[in-house]
This record gives sequence, C-alpha cells and structure tokens, in this order.
Amino acid sequence: MSCNNILKAKGYRLTPQRRVILDILHGEGAHLTADAIYEQVKAKVAGVNRSTVYRTLELLESLGLTVKAELRGSHVYHHAEEGHHHHLKCRICGRVSELPEELLAPLSTSLLEKHGFAADLNHHVITGLCQDCRERV
Repeated sequence: MSCNNILKAKGYRLTPQRRVILDILHGEGAHLTADAIYEQVKAKVAGVNRSTVYRTLELLESLGLTVKAELRGSHVYHHAEEGHHHHLKCRICGRVSELPEELLAPLSTSLLEKHGFAADLNHHVITGLCQDCRERV
C-alpha cells in the first residue's frame, strides 16, 4: 500500500510537508535527525517550521511509514521501506557497523515459538565492545 493510501485510510491527507519529508527520507538512504530533515524541508517548502517537521515525523512513525531509532546519542529517522536493519555500536569508541537482518531471524523465531511473542525487530542498535576496544581493555 502506498504512503498516500495509508494516510488516507487513517483519515490523513498527503500534505506538501508530508510528501517532502517522505521524499527526503526515501531519497537520502541514510539515517537523518529531525533537525537535518527540517533543514532540507525548509529549503523546499516555504513557511514550514520545526514543530511541523517533528509532528509529521511522529505521525509517520505511528503509521509505520518511518522508523525512529537512537543512534550516536540522537534520534534518527529512515523510511520504513528501507526494510529492517540493525547496528552494532561500540560503547567505548562509538564505532557503528551494520548487522545483517538474518542474524536476528533466529531470535524472532525463538521468541514466537517459545513465548508466543511476535517481536517487532525493525531497527535495533546493539551496544557492546568492538574488537579493537576489547583488545585494549
């Protein structure tokens, strides 16, 4: 179902601000903070304010159109169509690396089979120590 159809089904319109935010998230292919999104939106839509961007991001997240996660001490957003992806973050040096989805698939299966719990494993940051930092401590 398209973003426009999802919004309409929930009683919302695809406003110019919402369209621009979704386009930015879809086109960027990176994790963006709300402030970074705001800077791009205000260059494209006259008169938009920061609170509009924050409210729109909250709405899009509640509808499952965007995903919000904490990364490097900030909340970041990405388009939900980018799929599930995860990160490993070293708590000493702060290095972040991608974690393949297939590594969490057994966890999801185990939670469902053993606990009847269907986990939302959309975007996770797992903290710990990278190899370099482990060797130094």
